Amino acid sequence: MQRTFGEEQPYWPLGPFKVRLPFVHYKFAWPDYVQGLLVCAVCLSAVPMLQEYLGMPFDIAITIVILNGLLYCTHVLLGDPVVPGWITPAIPILLLYVSQYAPGPERMQALIAFEFMLGILAFTLGVTGLGKKMIKIVPNAMQAGIIVGAGIAAVIVVFKEGGHFDKSPLTIGICMAIGFFLLFSNTFKVFAQRNKVAKFISDLGILPIMVLAVVLGPLVLETPWPKIEWGVVKPNFIGVWRDWTVFGLGIPPAKMFLSAIPIVISTYIVLFGDMIQAQALLEDCAEKRPDEKIDYNPNRSHIIFGMRNMIMSVIGPDLTMCGPLWAAMQVVICDRYKKGRAAMDSIHSGAGSFRFGTLTGYFLLPIVTLVRPILGVALASTLLIQGFVSFRVGISKARTAIDLGIAGVMAAVLASRGAAWGLGTGIVLSLLLLLPRQKQEPRKEESEKDTTGND
Repeated sequence: MQRTFGEEQPYWPLGPFKVRLPFVHYKFAWPDYVQGLLVCAVCLSAVPMLQEYLGMPFDIAITIVILNGLLYCTHVLLGDPVVPGWITPAIPILLLYVSQYAPGPERMQALIAFEFMLGILAFTLGVTGLGKKMIKIVPNAMQAGIIVGAGIAAVIVVFKEGGHFDKSPLTIGICMAIGFFLLFSNTFKVFAQRNKVAKFISDLGILPIMVLAVVLGPLVLETPWPKIEWGVVKPNFIGVWRDWTVFGLGIPPAKMFLSAIPIVISTYIVLFGDMIQAQALLEDCAEKRPDEKIDYNPNRSHIIFGMRNMIMSVIGPDLTMCGPLWAAMQVVICDRYKKGRAAMDSIHSGAGSFRFGTLTGYFLLPIVTLVRPILGVALASTLLIQGFVSFRVGISKARTAIDLGIAGVMAAVLASRGAAWGLGTGIVLSLLLLLPRQKQEPRKEESEKDTTGND
């Protein structure tokens, strides 16, 4: 555990990996572990999604979450100093894709084929070192269109007729109004810099929204009061492998692997932004903490989350997918790390301990039963927040007025007709409008008159 000033945290070398074990290679950070116990409720919001779109019973769905949680711990274990998470912006796109198949074995096989293909792509790019170069092939207009399209699809999932909002309009409306204020308001950010309580609330991410939902839902008669149970969750691994994986359903037909290619490409473009964000956050940490050399390698990250997706496609196909970053919690961990070595000895301590905390939380019945009534609200909140972020990030990728136009049309087609149609639209428009590349008028912030004379 001893680290020389300015050097890396100790590790065991293993090919491209740097193996680190808690208590052996880094100090266990109990504050981050306890936070993980509470925030695991966010991960549990995948349960209603698995129930709604795949028809899984509760015990099967929570077993899938536990399997995913086990693989979360591989990132810090193998040298990736991040808090991994879902590929959240791509979830609505995947929901549209799997909904094209009949519920039951056919839909599960489509999911298996997609997740395995995504894992193969990421793993291959990581091993060959092409991961960092891949994104340069895709024009800014198409990157913007995919990300904005994912945001539109996320909002549609919540507000479609009979969707999550119709089931709990008051709970979702009030929680999201407060949630957006806490997460994105400049007024609250300034206040949090001066007030310790506000700063603590700000560091908790979306956890305050979920705590509010637990109380507010029953008060407005939209969700039942939680019935707290004591004990531990008993995963149903046999049931998962017998009825929901290739062991029981068989290997998907070749046509499913081929039809998954457009959505695999779209998902990869979305998740690449997570790696860019992870690198930026860790570079900022390195400036504030010269005592530790932080080694973030995008190619190693590709290999790890590529393996996670391939493994999950075999032992527990998951709609949330296996992504390289949980951005909100990475920010929280980084903020505490920047306070100094006394607060957090190593970035690996915080990230690793947090994910061990969430894994523990999945097995604790009091936590699971506390949040079970509001898991639908939690999922809707996650999707709406992701929609907001997707719009903000996606629009910023458009560099010209033509980029913005291509992105808008592509996003609408992607959200309404799926990834294949969206990608096809983006490719055609890019070929027509961007090749040969002409001097384009920069995008302006102020409104301009169009050719009809209207403002």
